[in-house]
Amino acid sequence: MERVVQDGLNALEALGADYGEVRVERRTEENVSIKNREVDGLSRRESQGIGIRVLHAGAWGFTATADTSKDGIARAARSAFAIAQATATVQRQRVDLAPEPAHQATFATPYTRDPLAVPLEEKLELMFSCAERILAVQGVAMAKGGIATWRVEKVFGNTTGSLIHQTLTSCGAGIEAYAAGAGEFQRRSYPCAFGGNYASAGYEFIEKLDLLGHATQVGEEAVSLLTAPVCPTGVFDIVIGGSQMALQIHESVGHPTELDRVLGTELSYAGGSFLSLDKKGAFRYGADIVNLVADATVPGGLGTFGYDDEGVPAQRVDLVKNGTFMGYLSSRDTVRAVGGRRSGGAARASSWARIPLVRMTNINLLPGTGSLDDLIAGTEHGIYFETNKSWSIDDRRVNFQFGTEIAWEIQNGRKIRVLKNPLYTGITPQFWGSCVAIAGPEAWHMWGVPNCGKGEPSQVMQVGHGTSPAKFAKVQVRGAG
Repeated sequence: MERVVQDGLNALEALGADYGEVRVERRTEENVSIKNREVDGLSRRESQGIGIRVLHAGAWGFTATADTSKDGIARAARSAFAIAQATATVQRQRVDLAPEPAHQATFATPYTRDPLAVPLEEKLELMFSCAERILAVQGVAMAKGGIATWRVEKVFGNTTGSLIHQTLTSCGAGIEAYAAGAGEFQRRSYPCAFGGNYASAGYEFIEKLDLLGHATQVGEEAVSLLTAPVCPTGVFDIVIGGSQMALQIHESVGHPTELDRVLGTELSYAGGSFLSLDKKGAFRYGADIVNLVADATVPGGLGTFGYDDEGVPAQRVDLVKNGTFMGYLSSRDTVRAVGGRRSGGAARASSWARIPLVRMTNINLLPGTGSLDDLIAGTEHGIYFETNKSWSIDDRRVNFQFGTEIAWEIQNGRKIRVLKNPLYTGITPQFWGSCVAIAGPEAWHMWGVPNCGKGEPSQVMQVGHGTSPAKFAKVQVRGAG
């Protein structure tokens, strides 16, 4: 892979490019899924190729190819250079890259047990055992589960002297129970919705999830939702569980702080952002207790790495500090717009065949004090929301609505009954301004989101969110159906 990178850099030097990057990647992905007592899907995919990005005359050009022969690399370099030349003739504003010193480094996410080496039979046995326990619960109509594993080996080099080797290994798993009856259908998931939880770790992470130990509870809660009352409508104090808080952070903090959205260079897929440049350092984003950071250095985070895909080291960047909006997720070619002297290290590509975009790393809500039980005990009358079911947010990331799989009504500091089809709505800065408590470090947990979409052509990225459960005052709540 290093030889391929050097061939690419040599080709760019021969062309006389102002600046160039070469990124070679080998990607391996395995997915195992079951439905009831049958295999629902098995796949293992591998790909390898090279992406070459050229900056010339103030404009970018990019080409990717799976042909890593010297001739194939030379053709890709010429193509990227020609695209940059053509773009420079019509581009209104020159690209201005923030400086970055050269780095020679090696980085690997650690693991104890290689998840790609775990026998398929062992993974299927775990999934089928979970399904058996779920299906043993009377009223359950279907059980599902899955395990996913990824490894990315990549070498990055640029014409200013960087050469960076990285190996990123990640995996995760989850189970689901579906109950049907009386004309309706309910789902419960563990440890969270949409496939489960994920981390930059080995198979030991999946073992620690204790899927089998939670399977019966998942089935029982799904069945209980069939006869549970619909969540009441009104204004309530609400407590939000950790996995739902992760999605809340993702949609109402992560995406709007991506600087390319703010600048209008990323709009077509999922809209822009309300966080205009004048708000940096001056805008009240939330309550004084709200502190949010982008931290690509957190051990085990799904958005953890050594260097981004522009060769910038992983960093921790303040997004919101004591309730005030402090800064953006940035890249070398966007940070200049906010007067930054160095990229925040958030430029990432989903594969060798895609250009780097400004992406979330690990967007984390820093912990407060106490426990989830303390948040509930301090609530006279409210609703506790757990496990995402649906989400909707406008193209400026201001108005949102989230639904969860399950909720509990809280009365005098105790959960008194299960509620189904719960929804809560809000306006982003008002919502975060209503945050009155955040549980402490003991309740803080890293959640992994493996399917964050952005860009056209679409790029699916792995990101992380660390959070504790949190409490918000006077939030609009309603029940669906």
